[in-house]
Amino acid sequence: MKRRTIILGGGALLAGAGTAFIALGRGGEPISRHSFDWKASDFRAGGTAAVPADLPEPIFRAEPQCVVTFAKTLGPCHTSDVPVRKDVTEGVAGLPTRISLRLVEAENCDPIQGADVEIWHTNADGVYSGRAASMCNRDDTDARSTRFLRGRQISDENGVVSFLTVYPGWYSGRAVHVHLRIIVDDRELLVSQLLFDDALSDLVYEGHPDYAGRPQRNTMNGGDSVFSSSEAAQFILDFEKLDPGVLQASYTIGLVRS
Repeated sequence: MKRRTIILGGGALLAGAGTAFIALGRGGEPISRHSFDWKASDFRAGGTAAVPADLPEPIFRAEPQCVVTFAKTLGPCHTSDVPVRKDVTEGVAGLPTRISLRLVEAENCDPIQGADVEIWHTNADGVYSGRAASMCNRDDTDARSTRFLRGRQISDENGVVSFLTVYPGWYSGRAVHVHLRIIVDDRELLVSQLLFDDALSDLVYEGHPDYAGRPQRNTMNGGDSVFSSSEAAQFILDFEKLDPGVLQASYTIGLVRS
């Protein structure tokens, strides 16, 4: 069987082996900056339409991040009535990305089945969809009338959900991120966000055709307005490049239900 290598918080690691080094940034500097042995041309363009249905199962860390995941603000760009679906793109362009989340009990790492998990993030241009605050999609009437890059799923017996989406775009004052909200037994247990490796964002924004033409982003993980630099290092997704030219992003979320 082919060996698969995942990038854990900035350090390359063969699945199931060892631990990873996380480089900390300060101020507006990059955090978890890794020299990826990838090119933007290694990935598909145009969105998820041609992504095969039989992607390999996501790989999570052998020793998951079972510590309690910090809560963060819901933010002004959340909307209601988000549909349950795996592909959340509604046809928008971008580097196809599968975001896989594993939900576990923080106390013992047991998987949490039946959790309602919601994600939302921006398109390649840094714009949110839906009827949220005007700052989220100002003057973009098309974006306001759609629900792209928003979706919910119910965690399986392993506590896992996987969303097919595209790599988020950036907007001023924020590092590249995805929002999440988790409800278990009709109780909201967590509202938080996860970050993307700064070196990976450089690779995508500087070379992938779906992100061309935008100015250089002005906020790295170390200068984010929501996370401190010490927090940010703990919230960066793990990454793998899948053979069909799809980016795999994974994270284990520790929850307290008492």
